[in-house]
Amino acid sequence: MRFRPCIDIHNGSVKQIVGGSLLDEADRAKDNFVSELLADFYAELYMTKNLSQGHVIILNPKTSEYYEQDIRQAKLALSAYPGGLQIGGGINAENAGEFISMGAAKVIVTSYVFKDGRVNYENLDRLCDAVGKDRLVLDLSCRKKDNKYYIVTDRWQTFTEEEVNYETLDKLAGYCSEYLIHAVDVEGKAQGIEEELVSLLGSWGALPMTYAGGVGSFEDLKKLYTLGQNKLDVTIGSALDIFGGDMNFDEVVEFCSRCM
Repeated sequence: MRFRPCIDIHNGSVKQIVGGSLLDEADRAKDNFVSELLADFYAELYMTKNLSQGHVIILNPKTSEYYEQDIRQAKLALSAYPGGLQIGGGINAENAGEFISMGAAKVIVTSYVFKDGRVNYENLDRLCDAVGKDRLVLDLSCRKKDNKYYIVTDRWQTFTEEEVNYETLDKLAGYCSEYLIHAVDVEGKAQGIEEELVSLLGSWGALPMTYAGGVGSFEDLKKLYTLGQNKLDVTIGSALDIFGGDMNFDEVVEFCSRCM
């Protein structure tokens, strides 16, 4: 279980937010933490700790007045740790190569692939042609509805008809190198993981997967390790002391390294 660090960018700042609170209208979100430091500080920290393949996530849409500020922060991070970070947020076939050129190891994509509630295979093929499946991460972040987990798009605001299950995981596995999966309903709350989702993902385990959402203690990490059958990597945001939380960053890194 590798620890995958994160740099979330919203309204031009490195932040940690409550995932389910994000709204495009007026660029609103409930903030857990707003950093006074720039994104390159965190990128350099992750590089010194040899933590690779972390996630830079741009949370504003391209139409936002803050989007260019977000991009400047993202460039700082990618330049500070070239080849060490992945990037997501507004990625499509037209701009994916640009982010790779900026220094991203891989691009993370949701909304461009899940259009009108379903998988858009034409767009998925375009992405594969643009950067190759080895540089493509599919974000299957999801929310629960009618006792099932459905992929959500548009910065976690729109439900699709695509359920996170074995069938979906199998059919998309040929188009990407790994999955990133936020449990959106618990994201940013540090009050426990989505155990049912973790068990589902761990019992599949055919591709590398990173789970995010709800980790707030080392007990949560132990549950993630056990229920995920050591097949899931983990990213933690709001609960870390570097983002204002209670979990010591170095201790988390050490814990996860012992689980590998």
